[in-house]
Amino acid sequence: MELTQDQKDLLEGRYGPGAQLAMKVQTAIGESFGAKRMVPITRSHVALSNQDADLWLAEKLVGLGAHCRVRPTVNPGFCLSYFKALGTVTDEDYAMMERTDKAYRALGAELSYNCTPYIDTNVPLFGEICAFSESSATPFVNAIWGARSNREGANSALFASITGYVPEYGLLLDENRYGTILVNVEADMTCDADYHILGMCGKKIGHGIPVFTGLPQTISKEALRNLGAELNTSGCYDMHHIPGFTPEAPDVETAFGGKEPERTVTITNQDLADVLEEISVAAPRPIDFAMFGCPHFTLKECEAIANKINGRKLAVPMWILTGEHVLTMAKRTGIYDRLEPYGAHIVPDTCPDQPCWHFLKGKIGITESPKCAYYPQRRGIHFVIRNLDTCVEAALTGEVK
Repeated sequence: MELTQDQKDLLEGRYGPGAQLAMKVQTAIGESFGAKRMVPITRSHVALSNQDADLWLAEKLVGLGAHCRVRPTVNPGFCLSYFKALGTVTDEDYAMMERTDKAYRALGAELSYNCTPYIDTNVPLFGEICAFSESSATPFVNAIWGARSNREGANSALFASITGYVPEYGLLLDENRYGTILVNVEADMTCDADYHILGMCGKKIGHGIPVFTGLPQTISKEALRNLGAELNTSGCYDMHHIPGFTPEAPDVETAFGGKEPERTVTITNQDLADVLEEISVAAPRPIDFAMFGCPHFTLKECEAIANKINGRKLAVPMWILTGEHVLTMAKRTGIYDRLEPYGAHIVPDTCPDQPCWHFLKGKIGITESPKCAYYPQRRGIHFVIRNLDTCVEAALTGEVK
């Protein structure tokens, strides 16, 4: 692999052993993928984890004197102040989150604790080379903004943030960004939640880069987020095309690079119904709580819930997970005051796949997100999955009809 003088200096330890370790791993990754060179990045996002292995590496890098050249945004763990006040987090888990915060602060990360920075706080430009981990981030960065990022792991994204470089392979190269599968969507896409279920059709779509046709001409950023998030829940899709939305794909022919698709798949209403039946707890039934925000909710979605509640008291607790910046704006705009008094709690900095939710073990919740339902299963928490309006109505009555 060809290296610049700065890259050689990193590899030889002239910037310290922490940066040297990061560069050693990155060059090894590049060589394994046949990369010819390293290229600079201008932004990054690290899907940190307040768990043993990730924390071990972060603290090791701090001890070796590493510091980020490119300041990354970071994924959520859990909100220390909220769950300490709630009394649902153990001393051990609290200490792990505190150590995670301390380590990433020392490394120079932006402690955003938000899994959707690509929506509004860490938004790349067309063609910008980035290093984004987080399963919903990579497809949005590539498909919607037209920036370029491989599907980095949390560790490789952190290494890239420290060195300022990534190996040039995969989706950083033009020839690897073209579509390979034509996906004709005949299903009725009537709300943002339908894009969650469309994304869960990965088993039928199969391996490759999908090009979606038949979608409405107007699609919200929330729906686009949902599609990418679930594509990487049901499969492994770092890139997809929606002609007219994807900057590199003004039309279907361009999306495929002038070639014929390797195969064609049709998604119908029945496909969506079959997927929903497979992944959701059966209903009608009572529910114990509602949870939204995997991926993190926008201010628009918080307002939609407030409009639906409309001053009525919820029958079960509701948690809306989002970024601190959204919570701040919800308070400034009065949306918070239309939610909190009625039992809908906006919680920042938090992911559903966290030990702070252990008190929900054995309970049945409702959510509009299959990703939200998928992660907590390992903690004994299960969900009915429905669209957002149905979820809020169920939280008001305590049952899904």
